[in-house]
Amino acid sequence: MSETNVEIEIYGASVQCASCVNAPSSIDTYDWLKAAIGRKYPNQPFNITYIDIEQPIENERHAEWAEKVQNDEFFYPLVLINNEVVGEGYIQLKPVLAHLEQYGFKVPE
Repeated sequence: MSETNVEIEIYGASVQCASCVNAPSSIDTYDWLKAAIGRKYPNQPFNITYIDIEQPIENERHAEWAEKVQNDEFFYPLVLINNEVVGEGYIQLKPVLAHLEQYGFKVPE
């Protein structure tokens, strides 16, 4: 079990990314990841945050990442784990879970 609290951030917007027509919305991706991670790794510490790139952002680091998305450096939703890009656009669960396991997340026996 991970002893470190992992920070997961999902950057997105209410309007779907033009390149991601068949993908879930950013907020749906946030809800899905939150539920899937909680089920797969119960009782393991993580924080998950949704950052709407279309709204004012007070946190400087969040604002920097949001600006990168708005400048088309990344597709959204953009998923970061501990400030590392794990996925963008059409998010797949397997790479997200593999990244969490690098931080010591384990499936309970």
